[in-house]
Amino acid sequence: MFKKFSSSTDIASQTPPKSSVQRSIRAGVLAQWQIEPETLEQIWPKKESLIHVKCREHISIYTINGEPLFFQHFDGPFYPALRLLHKYPFILPKVGIDRGAIRFLLSGAHMMCPGLTSPGGYLPPPESGIPAGAVVAIHAEGKEHAVAVGTLKLSTEEMRKINKGVGVEIATHLGDDLWAIQTL
Repeated sequence: MFKKFSSSTDIASQTPPKSSVQRSIRAGVLAQWQIEPETLEQIWPKKESLIHVKCREHISIYTINGEPLFFQHFDGPFYPALRLLHKYPFILPKVGIDRGAIRFLLSGAHMMCPGLTSPGGYLPPPESGIPAGAVVAIHAEGKEHAVAVGTLKLSTEEMRKINKGVGVEIATHLGDDLWAIQTL
């Protein structure tokens, strides 16, 4: 999503959304992420003004004081920026990839099921499975912080059974142009 993103050419406008829109965004984030309202208050204080940055390809980045917090493609799910995910690692469910998949992930490739189901990979246990379409944090084997954020294409149980094809569609990863931009 952010392979060739440049803040000088790809940003169309920066506007503060109306308070009713901010309330709906706040409700959407609370419903989608695994956080309490107090945690969201730490991330995005009610007194702080949210800025909606409209970009090419229907990407919306939401910032506070110029720092990207989360983004959205069309009216899809809200994805946290990796810097936010590093500060609050518990806001998304976690999956893990093995060492062999790291170089592909860092070049922007989607994650295939074998990289998640191999001995170095991690999928949550069956009783706490993640459904298809959920936004997840992707951790690399042997690393502390998340290296990417993406959307599951198959549920974790389907990944274990099928073990073929794309398992996670990547939205942002370490080293992409959103990671390079510290402020907008």
